[in-house]
Amino acid sequence: MALPDSGPDSRPALPAGAVAGDRTVLQTLRALDTGPRGLTEAEAGQRLARSGPNTLPTARPISLPVRFWRSLRDPFTAVLFCLGLVSAVVSAWGTACVILALVIVSCALRAHGEHRADRAGAGLRELVAGTASVRRRDSADAEPRAREIPVDDLVPGDVVRLAPGDLVPADLRLIKAHGLTVQQAALTGESAPAPKHPVDAPAAGDTAHLCFQGSSVASGSGTGVVVATGADTRFAAVRGTGRGRTAERARDGTGPAPLSAFDRSVHGISWTLIRFMLITPPLVLMANAALRGRGLETLPFAVAVAVGLTPEMLPVIVTTCLARGAALLTRTHGVIVRRLPALHDLGAVDVLCVDKTGTLTQDRPVVDPDRTGPDALHWAAVCAWWTLQAAELPHPDPLDEALLDGADLDRVETYEPVDALPFDPVRRLATAVVREPGALGTHLLVVKGAVEEVVERCAFDDPAEREKLLADAASAAGEGVRLLAVATARRPARTRAYTPADERGLTFHGFVAFHDALADTAHDAVRALAGQGVTVKVLTGDHPATAARACRDLGIDPGEVAVGAHTADLDAPALAELASRTTVFARCTPADKARVVAALRLHGHTVGFLGDGVNDLPALRAADVGVCPRDGVDVAREGADVVLAEKDLTAIGHAVEAGRHSSANIASYLRITLSSNLGNVIAMLAAGLLLPFLPMLPAQVLVQNLCFDGAQLALAHDRPDPAALRRPTVLRPRAFLRSITGFGALGALADLTTFGVLAWVLPGTLDLGDQDGFHAGWFAENLLTQALVMLLLRTGRRTAEGRAPTPIRASAAALAAVGILLPLSPLGPLLGMTGLPPVYYPLLGAVLALYAAALVALRRRMPQPQAGAAQP
Repeated sequence: MALPDSGPDSRPALPAGAVAGDRTVLQTLRALDTGPRGLTEAEAGQRLARSGPNTLPTARPISLPVRFWRSLRDPFTAVLFCLGLVSAVVSAWGTACVILALVIVSCALRAHGEHRADRAGAGLRELVAGTASVRRRDSADAEPRAREIPVDDLVPGDVVRLAPGDLVPADLRLIKAHGLTVQQAALTGESAPAPKHPVDAPAAGDTAHLCFQGSSVASGSGTGVVVATGADTRFAAVRGTGRGRTAERARDGTGPAPLSAFDRSVHGISWTLIRFMLITPPLVLMANAALRGRGLETLPFAVAVAVGLTPEMLPVIVTTCLARGAALLTRTHGVIVRRLPALHDLGAVDVLCVDKTGTLTQDRPVVDPDRTGPDALHWAAVCAWWTLQAAELPHPDPLDEALLDGADLDRVETYEPVDALPFDPVRRLATAVVREPGALGTHLLVVKGAVEEVVERCAFDDPAEREKLLADAASAAGEGVRLLAVATARRPARTRAYTPADERGLTFHGFVAFHDALADTAHDAVRALAGQGVTVKVLTGDHPATAARACRDLGIDPGEVAVGAHTADLDAPALAELASRTTVFARCTPADKARVVAALRLHGHTVGFLGDGVNDLPALRAADVGVCPRDGVDVAREGADVVLAEKDLTAIGHAVEAGRHSSANIASYLRITLSSNLGNVIAMLAAGLLLPFLPMLPAQVLVQNLCFDGAQLALAHDRPDPAALRRPTVLRPRAFLRSITGFGALGALADLTTFGVLAWVLPGTLDLGDQDGFHAGWFAENLLTQALVMLLLRTGRRTAEGRAPTPIRASAAALAAVGILLPLSPLGPLLGMTGLPPVYYPLLGAVLALYAAALVALRRRMPQPQAGAAQP
């Protein structure tokens, strides 16, 4: 029976949810007022206007007020807010107002930065927007043509073709399928791919004939009609209406991701500081009560001391640094960072895992005519062409393109297609079932694939022939030649579908040999990555000798090549040890690649993975940073953290440098603010116990913090010394906290020396006579030492002694000017400060000079806490 075609008054009438009922394919097509030839462009346009774009209702931009409210969930911001509430409870309104101002400024800057980053990201995502292969007609009488359209433009009634690696763009009812399996863990939680096939009259609850949006094609191909788009899809129902859920980066496809290098670093530092902050106010209160007899009147001061420890600008600095780095990468190198913290993780990468084909070598292999027999080339081309046609794959893979370029297509097209079993990375075979001209009652199976898999399925009169073929293949592969084996088998004609079980008893026809040319930029890129301290490891499905040959041509010592199958029985520690010392893993399945990446992370490495195929998806998810080129398959691109304009290792080098640049600036901020704040707090605690009055009023502490925080925003625009970008950049909490303790103790010593200078310049200090002068002197010294710290504790040793870039120099100068002029201005008396004798300033200059010299000397003796391998 002929299926109905779409008419000019197409109005899809299939209600949402009815696709899973007992309708036949014909009833479904009639309800949607469409047919297997697809819609016309005019009909599709009318339906798009009625139903709207194929987008989820949760894909709305987050408003600035919502972002502001979410910023309060940052640990440091939340602690500040609580301290402000405590100040308000004890009626310390000045302290409460200043803390509230800090919270508002921090949240506003962070919300604005995230809003700008998301707006930029929305524009960037258009560069990698998904497309779908649909069958449409220019007019009602025209023949249908396959064309690529944006996923957003799909409408109910469209006929869509699916291929390996495609994301299912909408809810589909299958019309045809060839070996189709779909990964639908996002909907069902099942990690194993689900087989899909058309069912004319499905039973109630059966979904084998349906492919849902949010799933991806693991293997095979299919053709289906769109039955639901946008908010009507099953995926939209699972996610819930009106609320979006950020997709978890599952490492194994079923569970949440472990913390990344960035998360581990920042969380370790943050919670150590928060614990210290929470115990500081009780210590200050108890010490003042015991030694000075002061009661709750010191609570505002205790709160101010705790605030002084808080790096409240950390969320702002982190967001600004990463967003600027991501925007610069996109403008200059076409690299799109889809998850901002991934930029920091790129800077921390010390191992980059790549596939060989298309990364180290060019994407298009070429048939080697000197090593390929014409009979083998002919049958391999027959398999490639008719698998492409019968399975309705939208485009051939690089090997198939090379076969079709080298074969006589006129001879190839004389056969008639019957069925096809497309290639999948586990079976490593592709089979086309054809009917030979004039051969009635028989079907011909044409099989091509990996040498071991094909030869194993062939029948030989002499068993030694199999061993000889495998030896010949191993010899050719040892010379760097890539081989494809070809075989055929005749079977009685039948109507039921063919399965992998039919790929037995084959007749061997020979090998097709390919050679891979090295990628133009691979040699220079590998050398540049080595100069950045990044080790390149090759994880490939190719023959071990072929992979080793490519590595040697690039100047990479392959060492002893490991085979994926040999790693299956190793436990996690043994595999981690093997992965750490091995450069090349060959004959890897998708699961093998993911296990090797996870093992490297277990060994303490920060791992990036570059892949572009559906077989790379588990490894992309297992890595700290998944990288995919823009022309990779949809599911790989969506699973990646970073998308490249081209599959080029050079772009990875640029991305690593940008990540280290951003991370170095974040490390500079943390080192500067925590060292300075820790020194000030130690000095305030000591002075509070030695002096008969508070060494600094709460309002003065908070104003000082506000000025320092504002000046440090310039660190997001800093240019670190190049030497600091030559090593993987990881914030190691223990080493980092040790270094800031040393710098903080030095700052406290400078503060206590200043106390001595003030006691000599202001003789009435110790008997309550010169409180305002003491406050003004220490306020000025604090801001001047903080300006020095900004100049001298930036990332990069040579830069510490050299000339600072303009933004830092200008900010430090402004901070120093505030420290000197604010006590002399009309605001000085309002903050409890007054002018100082002129003799104080030369003495202060001498203290600052000694402090700067000691700071530089201490920095030279200390290792860089942000450099080195990640801590497991």
